[in-house]
Amino acid sequence: MSPRNILKDQQMRKERIEHILNSALQTMAKRGIDSTNIKDIAKEAKLSVGNIYTYFTSKDEIFSEVLRRGQTMYGRTIAQIADMDIDPREKLFEISKGWLSNESNWAFTIMLQSIRTNQAVSTEIKQAATQRFTDNLEPLAEIFRQGQEAGGIIQGDTRQLAFYFVSLIQGLTLQLAPGYEIQVDIDPKKIVRLFMEPETVVSTAGLFEGNNDLSYINKKMFDR
Repeated sequence: MSPRNILKDQQMRKERIEHILNSALQTMAKRGIDSTNIKDIAKEAKLSVGNIYTYFTSKDEIFSEVLRRGQTMYGRTIAQIADMDIDPREKLFEISKGWLSNESNWAFTIMLQSIRTNQAVSTEIKQAATQRFTDNLEPLAEIFRQGQEAGGIIQGDTRQLAFYFVSLIQGLTLQLAPGYEIQVDIDPKKIVRLFMEPETVVSTAGLFEGNNDLSYINKKMFDR
C-alpha cells in the first residue's frame, strides 16, 4: 500500500472513531448509562454492530474514551486561556461563553455526572474521570489567582472558587438540553460578576465588549 493510501486509511479510521464517540455521547445523554448498549450506539451512528466492534471492544471502552478525550481537550483549552495576556475576568467570561455555546456540552455534562455516580460503571473509569476533573480545576484556579492579584475577583481559596465556577456553568449547561430548555436568559457576563468584588462591578461596563473573541479556542471545547 502506498504512503498516500496509508494516510487516507488512517484519516478515515480517525473520522470513524470520532463519529462513533459523538454518537455514543448523544445516545448516552438521551438514554442514560444503564440503558445504552452497543446496538443503540450503532443505531445512532448508522453503523452495524460489527463496525462498532472493529474499533472498540466494549461499551465501557467507549465510555472511557469519550470522557478521556473530552476532559483532556477541555483542560488544554482552559490552560491556553489562562496563559493569555488579557484581563482574568475576560478569561472567565470567554470560558463561560464558550462552554454554554457548545451544542454538545449538555450531553457531555450529563454523561460525566452519570458515570461518576453509576454503580454499573467500573471503579477504574470513575476514578480516572474524577481525577481529570480535579486536575482541570488547576488552570481555572490560576485564572482566579490572577484575578485576585490584579484586583476585581473576590478573595478566597482559588481552587474552591474554580470548583464553584465550573459547577455553576455545568449546572446551567444541563438546562440547555434540546426540547427541555428553561426559558431564562443565561448571560455569561452575569456569571462572571458573581465572582467579582462588588465595588468593581460598576466599572466593568465595557470589560466584556472588547475584541478578545476566543471562538477559535473554545467554540468546540470538547472536540477530540
